[in-house]
Amino acid sequence: MGAAGRDFHNFNVFFKDNEDYDVIAFTATQIPNITDRRFPSELGGRLYPNGIPIYSESELTALIKEHNVDEVVFSYSDVSHEYVMHKASEVQAAGASFVILGAEQTMLKSKVPVIAVCAVRTGCGKSATTRKICQILEELGKKVVVVRHPMPYGDLIRQRVQRFETYGDLVTHNCTIEEMEEYEPHIEQGTVVYAGVDYEAILRKAEGEAEIVIWDGGNNDLPFFKPDVHITLVDPHRPGHEVTFYPGESNLILANIVIISKEETADVKNINIVKDNIKKANPKATVIDASLNIMVADSEIIKDRKVLAVEDGPTVTHGGMAYGAAVIAAQEHGSSTLVDPRPFAVGSIRETFKKYPGIGNLLPAMGYDQKQILELEETINQTDCDTVIIGTPIDLSRRIKINKPVVRAKYELKEISKPGLKEMIKELIK
Repeated sequence: MGAAGRDFHNFNVFFKDNEDYDVIAFTATQIPNITDRRFPSELGGRLYPNGIPIYSESELTALIKEHNVDEVVFSYSDVSHEYVMHKASEVQAAGASFVILGAEQTMLKSKVPVIAVCAVRTGCGKSATTRKICQILEELGKKVVVVRHPMPYGDLIRQRVQRFETYGDLVTHNCTIEEMEEYEPHIEQGTVVYAGVDYEAILRKAEGEAEIVIWDGGNNDLPFFKPDVHITLVDPHRPGHEVTFYPGESNLILANIVIISKEETADVKNINIVKDNIKKANPKATVIDASLNIMVADSEIIKDRKVLAVEDGPTVTHGGMAYGAAVIAAQEHGSSTLVDPRPFAVGSIRETFKKYPGIGNLLPAMGYDQKQILELEETINQTDCDTVIIGTPIDLSRRIKINKPVVRAKYELKEISKPGLKEMIKELIK
């Protein structure tokens, strides 16, 4: 059971060429337009000359019964413990065992040191932290390469190993908005990024040009590489989630360093709840207090204006955040109104609001394929507002044509407590 990422990795490291198992199918959820495909024979290995079909997760019970399935392997992330056990109940009732592979069974060993940046939920600030770590290491004279958690939504054979060094590489690999949000900020900083489907091959390529590999996690998933240093971010805007979501709680327990981000806009009560949970789950971890500083280049086009806030899609959909950098920027710089985009939404963007009714007066920047990107563009351009604030990690105006003034809300990690990441990394290098 997957969402085009962890499921393929689990297959590659545990089931591929394993004659003790016959993999009947993948099921897919969360990501649109990835069902009714096949995991190709070129990646499936000698046991699967015809590849492996991918079905919608809604067909799970029928597949178990039709194929007399023995085991169902749960292989995606950022879901509540309750959700996981509902799925376990469904699988048990259909007659199969419910399996979650262990972290050690799915982590690849690297020949060079690995620093993993993970989180307890999506939208905690992993990417900003990864960029900060890369900057620190490069200032210390180290050659670093980032390997990003997979997002293979296109041609899986072509996406087997992807390397991104220039903006042109984003075009070459036909990246979606979701992918660009993760790769482009690293490219902008001058850091090479790898991603794809086959993470054994990706790791060996990355090792060939790096002294240190940085694992940039997706959602709240565990790292694919065994880390020498495991860093986990927690979010005081979602107190309690650090111990109630899968597999984020595992990341919290495994962490050497825990970073509490966004403290500048969080209630002290919620920060203390998070700190208490860290102490209970992982008392040996080093804790860093931090903020995500939000910056805009032109606040004058926000003040007293009707504003459309465009936020990172995964953060405000399955991540469950009620706001992001764009909403905060609108509030801090005196916007008169946060415009509700729902009356103007079209196509799959309208369907996203139906699927996630808790989204407030903001627009998730959904862009899993070209059709959805065009629907996002149409929704923005139809919305009755004066200014568009882009709170995603990339400049959307480079990817779509927006017919209104645009300002970006950028953010960077800033440590509040001492010692901070720089001091810790210096010690680790020693």
